Amino acid sequence: MHRSAIGAAPPTMADVAAAAGVSKALVSIVFRGAAGASEATRERVFRAAEQLGYRTNRTASLLKLHRTRLLGVTMQVRSAFHAELVEGIQDAADREGYQIVLSTVTGNHDERRAVDTLLEFRCESLILLGSELSKQILDDLAKSIPVVLVGRRAAIDTVDVVRTADDKGLGLVVDHLVGLGHHEIAHVDGGRHTISADRRRGYRTAMRRNNDAGHVRILAGGSGEVDGWRAAEELLRGDHLPTAVTMFNDHCAVGLIDRLSRAGVPVPDAMSVAGYDNAPIAQYAAINLTTVSQEAGAQAQWAVRAALERLEGVRQDTRESILEPRLIVRGSTGPAVS
Repeated sequence: MHRSAIGAAPPTMADVAAAAGVSKALVSIVFRGAAGASEATRERVFRAAEQLGYRTNRTASLLKLHRTRLLGVTMQVRSAFHAELVEGIQDAADREGYQIVLSTVTGNHDERRAVDTLLEFRCESLILLGSELSKQILDDLAKSIPVVLVGRRAAIDTVDVVRTADDKGLGLVVDHLVGLGHHEIAHVDGGRHTISADRRRGYRTAMRRNNDAGHVRILAGGSGEVDGWRAAEELLRGDHLPTAVTMFNDHCAVGLIDRLSRAGVPVPDAMSVAGYDNAPIAQYAAINLTTVSQEAGAQAQWAVRAALERLEGVRQDTRESILEPRLIVRGSTGPAVS
C-alpha cells in the first residue's frame, strides 16, 4: 500500500532517495534517464518511488526510459543560411542516433508557436536558429528542457549558445574594401533581426578604425531580396553614390545588385558590394559575391553536441562558443572608382 494518502504531503525526491538508500543526486540521474546509474540501482529507485506513491515523477521517468531521441529545431523558412544549418544538424544527429523535428517560423506562424509544436512532439532538446524570443521566454524554456541558441548573442546563463563574431565579420569586409581604396562605404542594415546590432556595430567600429567615421551611412534593409532592392532605390535617389556597400546578408545583396544593374550601375566597376553568410547563391557565376562565411557546418555540429551533452548528463553547466568568421573574396568587389 502506498504511503501517501488523501490530505498527506506528497512524497519528495528526498523521500525516494532515503527509501532506496541512495543519494538525491542519483535519484535525479535515474529519473532523467541520464548515464551514471546501474540497472540494479534504477530498479531500486523506481521500486521505492512506486511504493511511496511518487506517481507523477514515476510517469515522467518511464517516459524517459522510452526516450524519443528527437531534437527540435526551429528555422526561418525563407532563410537559405538556416537551411544550410539544418542540413548540418541532421547529419550530426544521424551520426549520434538522433532525429530532428523541424518547425518553421513564417509570417503567419511565429516562433513561440513553432516551439510549442516541438514540445508537443516530446522533443528532448531545442535547437533554435536565429531565435528572436525574449530572454524571459528562453529562460523559462530552459528550466524544463535543454536549449541551444544558434547564431544569436544571449546574456542568459541557462542556455547554450553558438555563434560567429558578427561584428568581426563586418570588420573583415570593411577592411577588405578599404584595402581596395574605398572610403565612402555604406551599410544596409538587417532591420529588427537580433544579429543586426552586432553587424551594425562591426561596421561602425571598422569605419572608425580606418579613419572613415565621417563616411558612415546606414540604410534601412532586411533579410530578403526586396529589402536590398529598396535600399538600392534609396541610394539611387541620392545626389552621390558611395563607392561600396556592405550588406546584412547575401540575399539582400542580390536584390541590391539587381536594382543597380537595371539602373546602369555595374558591380563592381561602379560600386563594390559585399554580402554576408556565404549562401549558395553567392557562389553563382552571375552573382560571384564577396561575402563572409559563418562556418555553418561547425555551428551545426557544436549545437548537436551541446544538446547531447546536456541530455546524456555529460555536463550540467551552459556554454557559449564564438566562432571566427571567414572572408571570402569574389568578383563583386574591386578597386574604388577614382
